[in-house]
Amino acid sequence: MKINKLGCLCLLLISMTAATKTTDFSEPIEVNADRNEASLKQQMLVYSGNVIVKQGTLLIKAEKLTVDRSAGEGKEVFIAVGQPAVYSQVLDGDKPIQASAEEIRYAMATRVLTLTGKAEITQSGSLVRSAKIEYDLLKQQLSAEGEKGKERVTTIFTSEGK
Repeated sequence: MKINKLGCLCLLLISMTAATKTTDFSEPIEVNADRNEASLKQQMLVYSGNVIVKQGTLLIKAEKLTVDRSAGEGKEVFIAVGQPAVYSQVLDGDKPIQASAEEIRYAMATRVLTLTGKAEITQSGSLVRSAKIEYDLLKQQLSAEGEKGKERVTTIFTSEGK
């Protein structure tokens, strides 16, 4: 798998002026869905049908959401699946970030989003598209990689004035 370092560096430079709204992480997480199943023994929750997750300005929409609570409170992992699943958040400075993928994995402890399957992330009008994207919300760092022999990393830059 090949990593497009130039594209990652450029997107990082674009996003350095914006930081995730720190108040979002202190907000409660609200999950709404058509259906909920839980395994108390395995500490797994499964939501399905029009799933919406909110935490401050953070918003995830998916067809199915699995929440793994086995690592303990504050270390939950949210796995959203959809065609596509969608993530959005407003960063400090009122700069929105949007992402979509077939699977979005959000690790609360590390505040890292992992997008897999037709992954796209847009910020300040610029776009990164690849098979897999990891985005650290706290550090504002992005890593993208294509699928060997099938898909490469694509980065499209636009000026903020447009």
